[in-house]
Amino acid sequence: MGVRKIPFSPPFINDDVINEVIDSLKSGWITTGPKVKALEREIKNFSNATEVLCVNSWTSGAIMILRWFGLREGDEVIIPAYTYSATALAVLHAGGTPIMVDIGDDFNISVDAIRKAISHRTKVIMPVDIAGFPCDYEQIMNLVNEPGVKGLFKATSSVQKEMGRILVLNDAAHSLGATYANGIRTGSETDVAVFSLHAVKNVTTAEGGAICLNLPEPFDNKALYTQLRQMSLNCQTKDALSKSEAGGWRYDITGFGMKINMADVNAAIGLAQMRIYPQLLKERKRVFSIYNEAFSKLHWAILPPAILKGKESSYHIYALRIRDITEEVRDKIINEISKMGVAVNVHFIPMPMLTFFKEKGFDINDFPNSYNNYKGEISLPIYPQLTDADVEYIIQSVIKAYNNVVTGIYAKEAI
Repeated sequence: MGVRKIPFSPPFINDDVINEVIDSLKSGWITTGPKVKALEREIKNFSNATEVLCVNSWTSGAIMILRWFGLREGDEVIIPAYTYSATALAVLHAGGTPIMVDIGDDFNISVDAIRKAISHRTKVIMPVDIAGFPCDYEQIMNLVNEPGVKGLFKATSSVQKEMGRILVLNDAAHSLGATYANGIRTGSETDVAVFSLHAVKNVTTAEGGAICLNLPEPFDNKALYTQLRQMSLNCQTKDALSKSEAGGWRYDITGFGMKINMADVNAAIGLAQMRIYPQLLKERKRVFSIYNEAFSKLHWAILPPAILKGKESSYHIYALRIRDITEEVRDKIINEISKMGVAVNVHFIPMPMLTFFKEKGFDINDFPNSYNNYKGEISLPIYPQLTDADVEYIIQSVIKAYNNVVTGIYAKEAI
């Protein structure tokens, strides 16, 4: 088996993407403008969200929503311990307190753990669709609407008072294209969802995020879109395009906003990808299925969730777990795979294991499921450009690495 070079997650760039970007450059308008609007429409139509606002990152989008909701010191946001640090950092940047809870075997936040963590200080629940597999949103939405849970809710802002219950903000960074019960697409199943359009995501704008608004009455999602769009531009009453028109220089600043708008030149990348996204999803599923077919035959492999209880993944990450191994052995297996030219990753190091959060008092021993999932997890390459032969090479590399490391360990133990 000759050594190949297989990157972990290169962006999908074809001639359509390149031409869309060139069109933006030639237009003379590269910041927020018509291509951002077009991308918002594509994501809105695809996800069935009520309104969609594109911004410059998932993180800034989440911060803005939390600030809009009136998060303040002492307000709590329940999040999983097993996620990328941005989930918690967004809460901290917005002035709130992250409350970490453990996860289930499917990598996603435990609804039972959420229930136990709810207090009168809880303002938001932020589940995370790890690897693109949706959380149990029907249970979560039912939970926040229970009379007892609603009775605990203590509003600390006018928006919270209008909501009258805990906000459910889906960290859908991985799950554009995933479906919940009866084909409901992520982006439409919670009060607010935020997709990531980062360089390694299924659809990318190099850097970017998309906020999906589905708030219940009495909220007006169309009016809120306008409000948040202005908030993303420092609460300036005119965007750059309006100001550039003859005589359109005068503007006002109406609040404490942020500068997090997406640029047209970025939106162009995602716009071309969204137009063919069903096909890109089909190719991701192809790769995922080949992995499943091979690893299902091996006693030591735990397959990631894909289609279960009416839910289907976006196939963003193939989160393979190796059964009954230590973190140290997993790392040795990764090193062996790397020697064969295959770039793999780990999703994620649980936040309580990271220095910043340890110094805030979080302890991984309080989150046993998070650690157990992490210690054996290896994320394999999964993207449309992979050929069947590439996938087979990756599979054989993983098997060979496992055998090299684990057989070596058993041999030493027998001596």
